[in-house]
Amino acid sequence: MAAETELKFRVPPRKLKALEKPRIAGSKSGEPSGSDLLSTYFDTGKYKLKRHGLTLRVRWDGHDHVQTIKSGAGPRFERGEWETGLADGSLDLDKAEGTPLESLASGRLRRKLKPVFETSVRRITVPLRTKRSEIELAIDRGQATAGHRSRPIQEIELELKRGRLLDLFRIARELERRSDAELDLCSKADRGYELAGGEQHVAVSAGSIVLDRACTAGEAFRVIARSALRHFSSNVDAVREGHPEGIHQMRVGLRRLRATISLFSRILSKTSTEDVKAELKWLTSALGPAPELDVFVKEEIEPAAHDVLLRRGGRAIRQEFSGRRDQAFAQARQAVDSPRYRNLLIDTLQWIATNQTIAAVDEGGPIGKFAVALLHRRIKKLRRDGRYLDQLSARQRHKVRIRAKKIRYALDFFESLFDGNRERKLLARLSRHLKRIQDALGSLNDFVAHRKLAVDAALKAPHRKERARAFASGVVLGREEQTVKPLMKIAAKEVRGLAKF
Repeated sequence: MAAETELKFRVPPRKLKALEKPRIAGSKSGEPSGSDLLSTYFDTGKYKLKRHGLTLRVRWDGHDHVQTIKSGAGPRFERGEWETGLADGSLDLDKAEGTPLESLASGRLRRKLKPVFETSVRRITVPLRTKRSEIELAIDRGQATAGHRSRPIQEIELELKRGRLLDLFRIARELERRSDAELDLCSKADRGYELAGGEQHVAVSAGSIVLDRACTAGEAFRVIARSALRHFSSNVDAVREGHPEGIHQMRVGLRRLRATISLFSRILSKTSTEDVKAELKWLTSALGPAPELDVFVKEEIEPAAHDVLLRRGGRAIRQEFSGRRDQAFAQARQAVDSPRYRNLLIDTLQWIATNQTIAAVDEGGPIGKFAVALLHRRIKKLRRDGRYLDQLSARQRHKVRIRAKKIRYALDFFESLFDGNRERKLLARLSRHLKRIQDALGSLNDFVAHRKLAVDAALKAPHRKERARAFASGVVLGREEQTVKPLMKIAAKEVRGLAKF
């Protein structure tokens, strides 16, 4: 098996040509060479290989056919890669022996495998050398095709052939600065599957996480953190196109990563972590107003605007908050189009991948033991704080909701470690209680936020619309308040129902 350690970037087409002769401080570039690559990716109709984290392709480079099997990235950032030559372009699963595909390569699978999509690229390869490392820069132009659908490919890949990860990331930053290159954690195969499924720039949900029981807490952290990074960064195109669900999913991915940092804080280096936390908080804040205003407009303002009793006031607050929503979506687009966002992606991935991030000498010990202790500690604290919900301020209730949300994320992250029936039932029961707590306190939190928005709109209204807008805002809040009054009792009841872990 070869270990493949690479970074992939999307690059504006006008910037690709200049990268064929890169000038990067501290490195020397060799002569570029070109090749034409035609790759066919195979899977079943239900994408069985994809569901197992595998890709299978046959590539023709103008001289040879090569069959390649790839696995998902492991805890140490590299991907498994198994290559073998073929006499022609026909698949040969007998050559999958010793690879993760071997256990799946039944006669039935062989019959069901079929081409899913193709990529055709012109690749320019440039060798780069530093004092300690050899890195290959590949510049790809071409297209992916699935049936009658196609999508352009305009990207670069940096592969560490030998040496240090730090050199790989240093060169990545230099190329980002020179070419506006944006780190893309989705492979060509990922994009091809999207194309085959007719998906483009849609909101992407979190992927499943499978942890090896033999891994350390530090290794588990890397797997979980990279999954969260991929989750939020995969929604960038949906954010640029103003899709509310895309913004929501990017925020969910950011929250998952920030929750991961909190859950593993005892084994992380504080020095390197603080900078990453600050940048994640910046992006979360930049995205925040858009989904909040979108929900408020759709669920509260639009019904009020159509209410005949509110008339002019309803129309006035709809105009006001629709304008605010448009500004918030523009702010979100501006954030992800910025150099700061591109740097955040590189910095965060480097922080996840490098050894210095884990401060604990034993990397936190076995993940199973770490997970049980963490869940026990967090649930105990939530139960204690939840006894006094009715005495807490809105800010304090919000903190309780965040604690419940982090435990739900932890259950999701660690689920693969618990496969006994009793454990599964306990996790499911805990998750149900936590969701109800989160939903109830979330509605209470929304009411507080909506009240601030409505009061602000009423106070800033032009004099001729002041009374109408204030009246309409009051009606909206009054209706909302009636729906949230019972929620405190629901949250308190669900906290009491949490079982010990």
